[in-house]
Amino acid sequence: MDLELWQWALLIVAVAFAVLVIFLIKVLQAGTKTLENTAQTLKEVQKTMDELTYEVKQVVRHTNDIALDANHKLKQLDPVMESVKNLGQLLNEVTLVSQQYSHRMIEKAKHHRENKEKQKSEGAALLPASSDSATVRSYKATYGSDGRTADASGAGVQKIVKWVDTGVSFWQKIRR
Repeated sequence: MDLELWQWALLIVAVAFAVLVIFLIKVLQAGTKTLENTAQTLKEVQKTMDELTYEVKQVVRHTNDIALDANHKLKQLDPVMESVKNLGQLLNEVTLVSQQYSHRMIEKAKHHRENKEKQKSEGAALLPASSDSATVRSYKATYGSDGRTADASGAGVQKIVKWVDTGVSFWQKIRR
């Protein structure tokens, strides 16, 4: 019996070992398939990476060419931008001068209008208030109330005196 137990134990160990080996074979086969799939995937990724690397290099080269071209064109625009800057400064100065000139013209117009109003008010004092001017009244006072002399009629003298008075007041307005 001793031997039998030992044989049964050996048989159980052999069967367990066989089951373990079968299980390990299946696990190793699955691992092998996984590794093969992984290797295949890595090959595809490597192929894709090589293609992408080539395309990325082409894009980088093209981008560098575009950047160089844009830089060259921007350098060509520098004189134009400098001219635009100078034009802006010139327009600013012209605007400033125009503002100053228009301010002076407005002040002159105001001053001229004030002078004109002042001359009107002074001119009204210079013009005769009635049909007889101060000169005609003085003439009448000297030569009589009707203003006639033996040689000339008073109406003719009055017209001449009016014209002289008007001319003098006009001359005074021009002088101011």
